[in-house]
Amino acid sequence: MNERIAENEAKMAEPDFWTDGANAQLLIDENNEHKAKRDNFVQLRDGIENLEVTQSLLQDETDAEMQAEFEVDLTKTKQLLEKYRLEQLLDEPYDASNAILEIHPGAGGTESQDWGEMLMRMYTRWASAHNFQVEIANYEAGDEAGVKSVTLLVTGHNAFGYLRSERGVHRLVRISPFDSAGRRHTSFASIDVMPELDGTVDVEINSDDLRVDVFRSSGAGGQHINKTSSAVRLTHLPTGIVVSSQAQRSQLQNRETAMNMLKSKLYQVEVEKKEQERAKIQGEQLEIGWGSQIRSYVFHPYTMVKDHRTNYESHDGNAVMDGDLDPFIDAYLQWKLSQKNPD
Repeated sequence: MNERIAENEAKMAEPDFWTDGANAQLLIDENNEHKAKRDNFVQLRDGIENLEVTQSLLQDETDAEMQAEFEVDLTKTKQLLEKYRLEQLLDEPYDASNAILEIHPGAGGTESQDWGEMLMRMYTRWASAHNFQVEIANYEAGDEAGVKSVTLLVTGHNAFGYLRSERGVHRLVRISPFDSAGRRHTSFASIDVMPELDGTVDVEINSDDLRVDVFRSSGAGGQHINKTSSAVRLTHLPTGIVVSSQAQRSQLQNRETAMNMLKSKLYQVEVEKKEQERAKIQGEQLEIGWGSQIRSYVFHPYTMVKDHRTNYESHDGNAVMDGDLDPFIDAYLQWKLSQKNPD
């Protein structure tokens, strides 16, 4: 990393470095990522060395104050090591990218739409805990409660790497607050996650393959309604993919946002095709389709959240719904790593 940082800094010192501003910024961002990884490693290395020295001193002589400091430093270092180890699992292309996360409630009307809004809150709280920025790119309110669909732009280093674990169908079992008879209901929602592509990825889209619709935008829960048709919906006719953006003030900005989202979706489609072809060659069975739920959230007759890929489970459902997703993400990344390296 030191060598790569030195190479990048040499390029940044060249007189014509800013001739291509976009690529210059990409290089700066890449260099900052390398510096952050290196600094984290050095911090961990120094912390562990200090712990070893303190442990050696405590073996020679008992000191209550030093022992207390050692315990605090040990706990802190363990947490930093866990975070560092988790980041090392993010080695897929575009893991470092921002994420586009879509929530689509399944059939079931108000029940599923309310579940969709619960998931939106869960991901928003998780993102906030990790200092990620969340922007609602598109929001379609439910008929009585919840959402019909929502698209979140999650901005921050490794946002896609973490959130790709959430892609799939999420199942909720609970006593419905909308059922006067107090019966148990099962609801489903589909989560789609894509990386926000940067300028290095070229996805060609023929303008003849697009249908462009404009409409008046409304914020979450009807917070605002534009008097002009600034929101944009793009339909990619060959694939049937539909994306919408209403977060920006102008129609031009929303069209640009929607186009970037469409490029990310088309890129994801190609990635999936390659994965399916590889799976056929290797004889693997991929979990694809609405029926293949990845996680169940059960709140009646007992409380448990279980990931069906990794078998990781938590009995603190309220904490999970408040954004405590890191144990599930960690288990997923470990599971993916074991699939790459079965030995």
